[in-house]
Amino acid sequence: MLLAVDTSTKIMGIALYTETGVLGEMIWQSNNYHTVELAPAIQQLLARCEKRADDLQVLAAAIGPGSFTGLRIGLAVIKGMALGLKIPVIGIPSLDIVAAAQPVVNADLAAVLHAGRGRLAVGWYAAEEGVWKQQGNLEVLGADELVKRINKRTIISGELTAEEQRILARRYRNVILASPAFAIRRPSFLAELAWKRWQNNDTDDPASLAPLYLHSDEEAGL
Repeated sequence: MLLAVDTSTKIMGIALYTETGVLGEMIWQSNNYHTVELAPAIQQLLARCEKRADDLQVLAAAIGPGSFTGLRIGLAVIKGMALGLKIPVIGIPSLDIVAAAQPVVNADLAAVLHAGRGRLAVGWYAAEEGVWKQQGNLEVLGADELVKRINKRTIISGELTAEEQRILARRYRNVILASPAFAIRRPSFLAELAWKRWQNNDTDDPASLAPLYLHSDEEAGL
């Protein structure tokens, strides 16, 4: 059984996953209370699924980009559990989780999440062999800058404010805004990505696994 934890932004999520599928999932918005909310939520989900921490075989965490504090807390909890239970840990980039939730179609994909100060962390993806593959490096763009980069049919998925959606929708011929249900980072997709890696014996060293930061805590404002 795998436990997945995503604390990349104010939207937090955890999931339990086995070879038969998702056992349970919780997603909620936190007002930067990651420290006090995460551990009780894990205990609650285990109890609801009638499982114990000893049943866990592997752990997964979203590694960013995202909030400095949120990522640090999520990884600290996962690393502590991994060392205590003596089980492996796997880190998955947060924008890969956004991309995994989006159906693969004949279009490009821009996965986004907030990077602070009105900017977006943007990962570009293309469909290859039935899955989304990241293309190039992560970028930090304002919504106005992002819309100028769209010159062909592109799905945009992830956390967006109403104003950002309005700006992006201007390029209506090429921009396809994902529905809220597809745009949210679901921890079950994090779990599924990590489970595939675990099945291939591809795990990370808990001691060296680190968050992917785009900014300092103060600069990001998260």
